[in-house]
Amino acid sequence: MRVGRGALRALLFLLVAVLPSPLLASSPDNPVATVAHRMRDLLPLLEGLSAPAPQAVQADAQAPTVNPARLDDPARLERDLRAALRSPISRTRLNVVGGRARIGHTSIGSDEIVAGHLVVLNGDTEVHGRIEGNILSLDGNVTVHRGGIVIGDVLAIGGRVRMIGGDVTGTMQSLEAVVSPAEPAPSLWRVVAQRGAGLAGIFVTLLVLGFGMVTFGRPNLEIVSDTVSHSFGRSFTAGLLGQILLVPTFGMLVVGLVLTVAGALLVPFAVVIYLLLAVVAILGGLLAVAHAMGETITRRRMARGLVVSPNAYRYVLTGLTALAVSWIAWVAVGWVPVAGGIIFVSAALATWFLGTVGFGAAILSRGGVREHFAGRILPPEMMTDEFLWATPQFGVPAVTRPAKDPQ
Repeated sequence: MRVGRGALRALLFLLVAVLPSPLLASSPDNPVATVAHRMRDLLPLLEGLSAPAPQAVQADAQAPTVNPARLDDPARLERDLRAALRSPISRTRLNVVGGRARIGHTSIGSDEIVAGHLVVLNGDTEVHGRIEGNILSLDGNVTVHRGGIVIGDVLAIGGRVRMIGGDVTGTMQSLEAVVSPAEPAPSLWRVVAQRGAGLAGIFVTLLVLGFGMVTFGRPNLEIVSDTVSHSFGRSFTAGLLGQILLVPTFGMLVVGLVLTVAGALLVPFAVVIYLLLAVVAILGGLLAVAHAMGETITRRRMARGLVVSPNAYRYVLTGLTALAVSWIAWVAVGWVPVAGGIIFVSAALATWFLGTVGFGAAILSRGGVREHFAGRILPPEMMTDEFLWATPQFGVPAVTRPAKDPQ
């Protein structure tokens, strides 16, 4: 049966409060005072019944080393101690120069003498005996009880130093924890699951936006997509220049508006509109690239005899899936030290490259309004009477119109 620490303290305080002070005066002929003092001395031992048993920290040649001889750099000591903590904490290994380390609630009995420094991790320290060295506590309180002696300094990081009739020959410091406790490293499956969930969220978001653009802005999306297909190099150049001039153009716009009285009032609206246009151009361009890729893949499958329904929704879905292939590879093997970094950089560069092409296509086509770079306008030589007579106009050499019969 475990005894509650609060109940024991309440019992002792009640005894002291109820009994008259003359009855508690120390003297050989006062049995009441003797019993009261004995109960106070036994209280920490009874409190230990409700606390987990302390565990000695084993030393290891490969484990971190801490030197509690000097406690004037608590930040460094805290970093060293937290670096040594493991999960579960029983796996912690630590080398203490000139002393020992313990885990959990630690109590030094009244007849116990500790020669050397004492380091206590994740637990309170109760001193009833004699410690010939410094005490370093991490995430726990240090209490020096009546009859306890510490020949050295006491430092409690993330706890408090309390004196209950004891004696400390050196300094006493109670500091708040500066470094947050290190969280255990997530498992491999958890990392893969988190990355996969993030990729799935981005994919679904882009898919919804793409379907929305097909539903409400299909002509503009197709013009930007055709611009990507027929003017790929120009689109990349325009997108690269657009990225470079994006911030300077924004600055010139704001400065130009501020210089006028009426324009200064429009600065907030202009900033919001400019940012919205930039976001729409970037996302719309990327979806247009996905549309172009999906259309190319679908038409190639149809050329091989596969029965596929060609529609804009399928194009967007197929293109986004193709864009996500490199990121799926990163999610699967991104945990590999070297290969994971290479795959991540490759996927990021490929996404940036295609996003730049889509951004440039959106600029060249004025957001899907201008068809000049989309390959939809007939060249001048195909506007003659002879070429217009041929059917179809593309893919088959045109023939001349037969001459009229002179009769």
